[in-house]
Amino acid sequence: MSIYVGNLSFEATQEDITQIFAEYGTVKRVQLPTDRETGRLRGFAFVEMGAEAEETAAIEALDGAEWMGRDLKVNKAKPREDRGSFGGGGGWSNKGGSSRRY
Repeated sequence: MSIYVGNLSFEATQEDITQIFAEYGTVKRVQLPTDRETGRLRGFAFVEMGAEAEETAAIEALDGAEWMGRDLKVNKAKPREDRGSFGGGGGWSNKGGSSRRY
């Protein structure tokens, strides 16, 4: 299981996040996604902790807490959706039936 941490300051570092979550248990991993084009942080992170009880305690304590001038959004991370090769567009359809003229 993983924790989603949203509305992060763009100044937050992996070490900052580890330190905050370590108050609630063992932090196994922190991921800070960056924008592919700019390399800039995207304003959210994923945190994995040692036990589910630790994750629950961190979520309850930190969701809505003000940190680095922002109100954090902290909850269980949802599984990543498979977007396929069309980037989530789902392909196209011809809703009006065939476009051929007979």
